[in-house]
Amino acid sequence: AFSVGQVRDCKMQTLRAPVASQTALRQQAQRPAFLKAAVRPVRRASVQVANAVHLDFNTKVFKKELVDFAGSEEYIVRGGRDKYPLLKDAFKGIKSIGVVGWGSQAPAQAQNLRDSIKEAGLDIKVSIGLRMDSPSVTEAEAVGFTKAAGTLGDVFDVISSSDFVVLLISDAAQAKLYPRILAAMKPGATLGLSHGFLLGVMKNDGVDFRKDINVVLVAPKGMGPSVRRLYEQGKSVNGAGINCSFAIQQDATGTAGDIALGWAIGVGAPFAFPTTLESEYKSDIYGERCILLGAVHGMVEALFRRYTRQGMSDEEAFKQSVECITGPISKTISTKGMVAVYNMLDDAGKKVFQEAYAASFKPAMDICLEIYEDVASGNEIKSVVQAGGRFDRFPMGKIDGTYMWKVGQKVRAARDEAKIPLNPFTAGVYIATMMATIEVLREKGHPYSEICNESIIEAVDSLNPYMHARGVAFMVDNCSYTARLGSRKWAPRFDYILEQQAFTAVDEGSVQDKEIISKFLADPVHKALATCSTMRPSVDISVGGENSSVGVGAGAARVEFRSAVAK
Repeated sequence: AFSVGQVRDCKMQTLRAPVASQTALRQQAQRPAFLKAAVRPVRRASVQVANAVHLDFNTKVFKKELVDFAGSEEYIVRGGRDKYPLLKDAFKGIKSIGVVGWGSQAPAQAQNLRDSIKEAGLDIKVSIGLRMDSPSVTEAEAVGFTKAAGTLGDVFDVISSSDFVVLLISDAAQAKLYPRILAAMKPGATLGLSHGFLLGVMKNDGVDFRKDINVVLVAPKGMGPSVRRLYEQGKSVNGAGINCSFAIQQDATGTAGDIALGWAIGVGAPFAFPTTLESEYKSDIYGERCILLGAVHGMVEALFRRYTRQGMSDEEAFKQSVECITGPISKTISTKGMVAVYNMLDDAGKKVFQEAYAASFKPAMDICLEIYEDVASGNEIKSVVQAGGRFDRFPMGKIDGTYMWKVGQKVRAARDEAKIPLNPFTAGVYIATMMATIEVLREKGHPYSEICNESIIEAVDSLNPYMHARGVAFMVDNCSYTARLGSRKWAPRFDYILEQQAFTAVDEGSVQDKEIISKFLADPVHKALATCSTMRPSVDISVGGENSSVGVGAGAARVEFRSAVAK
């Protein structure tokens, strides 16, 4: 993170910004509020998040609905293409939307918004802001954003001219550039974030947002390629897409709530649920290091080694570990829930599941709790910012070049979906780790809508299908830099603790707390997930395999690995 002194130094860099940015800065007070250091010390302890029913929000355009999630009432707003006529009122006064960046989320959100606005018959221009020397310029042009049409421009030109700025550059770049970005925005404009990370950075720095702008969040619970793919698939069925959380951090104009909800519906959310920026960044950064990316990556490596040591062929071990999770386990959880996986097993299989679950839950929760506390304290955010500063010397390496993932290529090439096994030991380990991810969020006060989406739905409906299609790198490296860094950092921790504690306990016959399975079967999260399932995407995501272009390309998943310097 940057010290307050560094923030002031970065402020001085605005003297080299485009003219529009300089003008915006001169219009601010001598020392804008958002650059003033807070006198209070930065709070380090994790904060309990308010029950979502108390996260009320103002909307004059959309219908709020109170939904019961396992005995906890929470507000939601339902999406769908039939809501597009409401975008006219939600985006009243907005003539230009600037989407800044072209990473995981920006291609999907920019195209979805453009398509939705066109379908609604609105005269709102959606533009992309990039560095003009960026290789992403060609990718943006490939899907119709061009300089000639005025829909592709320099980052700060787009920011200073937009009524609604959707900031989707990497978290490390946001940490570096936010003083210039905030200074460049028009008074009364809206800053849109898809991750609360920037709030965490600014809290570490002791600074605040400008008070004359709206600050809202819409966070799709899936990586960008799945946001676009499901939107495209849903064009004929009143909208498939990825659920979104939304938050209103500042409402300077009195319209921030409707702008946020219009944005969520415009990118295709089947339903949107309220959160706060703080709650979102804690649950999101935490989740992607746990069951969404880091834990599942580490887990399958540990399981593959275990099964090969037990005498399985390499191909069979890959099927019993990776294919089992990304195939029958994920598909069953997506449509029927976690308990349904257990109920699919015969009596012998249930005993194996019980032992694997009981052995894995506590070790997994140990790492999950450590991750949450590192995120809540600001340490994990600092780690991401520092890593971004090292990319020029140490770019992120590929993660799928090891022997196991080469075996996976062969297995996927010869795959018969109907013959993918449901291994009870793999199921027990995976679901125990998913439940550990859930339990920490619940202990920390997160509402069930957020828990289910961050720990379950995003895994089985968005991320795991990409690993099923092309392997772990295709899943991890189509996500944000923050997610990619987190997966690389924490996957080995899950690998080692499962190997060292869970698997040895099973092998030695020393598994403790065997009654834990009854707690799992009766856990209220299953009812909450069932409620969420009634609002799941109307179609299953479809992603092509090794030799397919389905769901791949500009606006979907990149086919080439990239690790760029955050500038």
